[in-house]
Amino acid sequence: MINKKNLILLAVAIVIFGFTKCNKGGVHDPDADPTQVSTGKNIFRFDTFGDEAFWSDLLHIDKAIAGAANGGFGPGVSPRTALAVGLKVDAAAIPADLAADIRAGKVNLDDPATTLALLKLNAVVGVKGTFTDAGSLKAIGITCAVCHSTVDNAFSAGIGNRLDGWPNRDLNVGTIISLTDNAKPIADMLHVSEPTLRTVLAGWGPGKFNAVLMVDGKATKPDGSIAANLIPAAFGLKDVALTTYTGWGDISYWNSFVANLEMHGKGNFSDPRLNDPVKYPIAVENGLYNVTNSPDLITSKLPALRAYQHSITVPKPPPGSYNGYAANRGKGVFMGKAKCASCHSDQQLRNANKILRSAEEIGIDDFEAKRSPTGKYRTTPLGGLFARAKGGFYHDGRYATLADVVNHYNTALHLNLTSGEMSDLTEYLKSL
Repeated sequence: MINKKNLILLAVAIVIFGFTKCNKGGVHDPDADPTQVSTGKNIFRFDTFGDEAFWSDLLHIDKAIAGAANGGFGPGVSPRTALAVGLKVDAAAIPADLAADIRAGKVNLDDPATTLALLKLNAVVGVKGTFTDAGSLKAIGITCAVCHSTVDNAFSAGIGNRLDGWPNRDLNVGTIISLTDNAKPIADMLHVSEPTLRTVLAGWGPGKFNAVLMVDGKATKPDGSIAANLIPAAFGLKDVALTTYTGWGDISYWNSFVANLEMHGKGNFSDPRLNDPVKYPIAVENGLYNVTNSPDLITSKLPALRAYQHSITVPKPPPGSYNGYAANRGKGVFMGKAKCASCHSDQQLRNANKILRSAEEIGIDDFEAKRSPTGKYRTTPLGGLFARAKGGFYHDGRYATLADVVNHYNTALHLNLTSGEMSDLTEYLKSL
C-alpha cells in the first residue's frame, strides 16, 4: 500500500527530482477564457463521459488490470507491463515518499497492486479508476488524455510531466483492448470471429488506431495489410478548420464522434452522413448515425474541451535538433520551388474547402480518403513535427522520416529539387 501521509512533501519531490510545472505541449492562448480553459483541461484529463459501461461492464478491462490476486482475472497489469504498452504516469501525482521509494527500488513495479495504487492517485494518464469504499477497483474508464497526452520522462521512462496535446505514439491500443475476456460483442458487431478480431488488434501496433473501423468495418487495406492510422496531435489546432486526417469535421464534431463512438461514452451524437448502408454498414446496423442517451454526459462539455485544446499552442523543437542555417535556406525552398506554401499556409488551413486535397494531388492511394465523407485528405498542419515524428509521417506512418516525405513530393510532383535543396527543406520542417 502507498503511504499518502506525506503528500505535503510533494513540493520537495518537485525540486529533488526535477519535476516542472511547464506544459511542454506549448504555452496557452492568452485570449482564451481562463475559466473555460481550466474546465476543459479537467475534462480532457479526467472525464470518462461514462465510458466505464463499455470498458468495465462489457469488456472487463478493470478485472484484467486488477488480476486474480486483486479480485479480477489473469495475471493483472503491473506498472512495468502498463509502461510497456505505452501507458504513462503523471509524476506530479506521485507523493514525495512514493517517489523516493521508486528511486530507491523499494516499490514492486511487477505487482498489479502497485498499478491499483497509482490509479487511486489518478496518476495513470488518461485512465481513471473508480474504487469501492473497501478500496477494491470497481470500474475503469478512459479519457481524451490516454491517446492525446504523453509525458517528458523527467522521472524515468514513461513517468514525468504531462505533455497535453502530444500524441502518445507508444500507446498500444490494440493490446490494451485485447486484455478483455469478452471480445465476442465487438467481434459480432464487426461480423468476424474473436481470433480474427484479436489478430487485427495485434496488428495495429504502438501509436496506431483504426478510428473508422467501428462504422465501416474495414479492418484491412486492399493489399491485405492491417488498416490503422497514427494517433494525431491535439495541439496547434485553433486556426485549423478540420482536425482529422481526412477532414470529417471541426474539433467539436470529432470530439463528439470519438467520445460517443470510440471511447463509448454516454452522450448524444448525430451525423446523417453515416446513415449509408453501403459505405458505413456497421454504423447503420447499430444506429450510430443517431445516438441518444439520457443524461447526455458529453455535449455540454464540448465547448470547454475545445477551448482547452485550442489553447494548446505548438511546442518548439529542442535546441540543436536542426541546422539553423540550412533551415533558413529551406524556408526559401518551401515558399518557392517546392511550392509547399500553396497548401501549407494559414489561409488554406483556416478554410474548410481549401484544406482538403485529393489523393491524386498528393500522390498517394485514396483508401483512407474514401472512408471519409469528404473523400479527400486534409492538409496537415506542420507545427511541432518533432513531437509527432515517432511512428513516421502521413496518416498511416508510411514515410519513416521527413526526408522521405520530401523525397516523395519531389518525385510525385516532379519538383526537380537538388539534393541540397531537399536537405535544406528537411531542416526547415524540423524547425517548425
